Amino acid sequence: MSIRMIGPILSATLLMSVLAYGQSANTGVVKLPQEIEFKGPLAGAPQTAILYGDPTKPGIFVTRVKFSAGWKDPPHWHPDEVRTVAVLSGTFYFASGEKWDESKFTAYPAGTFYSEPSKATHSTWAKDGEVIIQVTGIGPSGKTFISQ
Repeated sequence: MSIRMIGPILSATLLMSVLAYGQSANTGVVKLPQEIEFKGPLAGAPQTAILYGDPTKPGIFVTRVKFSAGWKDPPHWHPDEVRTVAVLSGTFYFASGEKWDESKFTAYPAGTFYSEPSKATHSTWAKDGEVIIQVTGIGPSGKTFISQ
């Protein structure tokens, strides 16, 4: 292949990639509140609703997680390349580190937005009542617990 052909081939490939991305980005998703279905146990462990994408696969995803009052999520980390969280309701308690230490938790009230670096160990707690958060990330996602 001649050097003169490389430029046009790369340009065409880039253009096709941009067009393919643009097509998927132009497809809209609307989920009205009554259409958001949380899955999981009715009490205890968190319930999850997937709003966009698939957290188990590569690519962007958006989920909502509902924690019942008093739920304690022990130290863990997520592999996501990018992960952001918005607290939608309740007060979410967050602490960094590999040990559960109630004196280290910070209260994040509804409206709080934060990001988590990849593989940053942390704990969460729905200390005062039910909490709903919205997580946006780049998958595949997951959760690895730290042995205590």
